[in-house]
Amino acid sequence: MYTKTLQNSRDKMEILVTVVPNSKKIEVVRVDKKSYKIRVDASPVGGKANKKLIEILSYYFNVPKSSISIKRGIKSRKKIIKIDL
Repeated sequence: MYTKTLQNSRDKMEILVTVVPNSKKIEVVRVDKKSYKIRVDASPVGGKANKKLIEILSYYFNVPKSSISIKRGIKSRKKIIKIDL
């Protein structure tokens, strides 16, 4: 569904993320080259899970939080994330 829009270049990357909110632990699972399943220990209410997702991705890819944005799926479990490298 989203695979047509995923891009990769030297200065930016787009990945497909499936978020599992309210998990007991934080976990990043790489499903394939551009797809990840991420468990967050935050509730989706009030955007808390999205904020936690950005924190986790920032740590995982070693980039500042300001370099990560949700391009599509702000209220969905499946999201396209843009990362400026």
